[in-house]
Amino acid sequence: MLPRLEDLPLPEGARVLLRADFNVPLDDDGRITDDGRIRAAVPTIEYLTGHGAAVVACSHLGRPKGAPDPRLSLAPVATRLGELLGTEVALCPEVVGETATQMAKGLQPGQVMLLENLRFEAGETANDPALADALSALADCYVDDAFGAAHRAHASVVGPPARLPSAAGRLLSTEVDVLGRLLTDPERPFVVAIGGSKVSDKLGVLEALTEQADAVLVGGAMAFTFLLAQGHEAGDSLVEPDFVDACRDLLRDGVVRIPTDIVVAEDMREDARTRMVPATAIPPGWKGLDIGPETAGTYADEIERARTVFWNGPMGVFEMAPFAAGTRTVADAVAATRAFTVVGGGDSAAAVRAFGVEAEIDHISTGGGASLEYLEQGDLPGLAALREGRGSG
Repeated sequence: MLPRLEDLPLPEGARVLLRADFNVPLDDDGRITDDGRIRAAVPTIEYLTGHGAAVVACSHLGRPKGAPDPRLSLAPVATRLGELLGTEVALCPEVVGETATQMAKGLQPGQVMLLENLRFEAGETANDPALADALSALADCYVDDAFGAAHRAHASVVGPPARLPSAAGRLLSTEVDVLGRLLTDPERPFVVAIGGSKVSDKLGVLEALTEQADAVLVGGAMAFTFLLAQGHEAGDSLVEPDFVDACRDLLRDGVVRIPTDIVVAEDMREDARTRMVPATAIPPGWKGLDIGPETAGTYADEIERARTVFWNGPMGVFEMAPFAAGTRTVADAVAATRAFTVVGGGDSAAAVRAFGVEAEIDHISTGGGASLEYLEQGDLPGLAALREGRGSG
């Protein structure tokens, strides 16, 4: 069992190192375009400050390659977090060092500070024990609320639990509870809708979910490798010939369903000329870029009959109007079903927000890659570190 917030000793004024996931999208001017991950951390921070703790928050943002990059500063995150909490959140200009130490020591009960981008230090992704030591020295205990980073064996994720009394935050605990339910006790029928570009990216989770689900509905570009496995041509669609045999194996027991019609175009453009064709007759020189209406309707019917639904990955290039209908139909179906619904982060989460159905989903995961890896393997490095660490002792 994961140690929970209630298990953590929090004497008045205790400093808590909080590993959050503030890896939010920024526009070209450095403005946050989706603050969902910041909002998701607020309940844990409010629990800690409400119990008299001071919070030293930390996160990565983007891939700065182990050196400071002003374009990936957490300054916009500190500002937005302060707005959500209704208090000032001071940004430390470094991850560890004398300034970080002094700022952490100066925190009063209920105050929150944010360290600069963890990946400005090369030791973060290298899981350097010296960085884990330095981070842990800033606090009396540790809370991991970064589900989106829990699949990374990085210094801030797996280091502190071995050094400090530790617990899972509200968000991390909820993610594990919800995804664990899909693995061990889904109400049936359990229907999975899975899309995206490449079979290679999702083969492990496809194999795991095919064992567990009653139906796996495949969309996105990965569908074309499945069509190759059935002996059909895919035109100029994205395919992975090296994964044809794996797709053929997945199709054997009838759980995996693939499209029967496809929206094709010669180019992936907003003004593209499109055609609707049978999935078995994609013409040479044309690319499949969305599931067709027959497939979308069939998938929607499966989702309507389900009692548990997991959706990860769009059905087509939903960001472009000519290729958005399939993903929209699936999003609407997931929103309307009476089933317990889980959306697996990443592009799927962006889609439900874009189509205005976010409020109708029971759980939207904050970790795309982490949610898939957890469903595939049943554990993550960050979770194992919490279970095996000092816990509340």
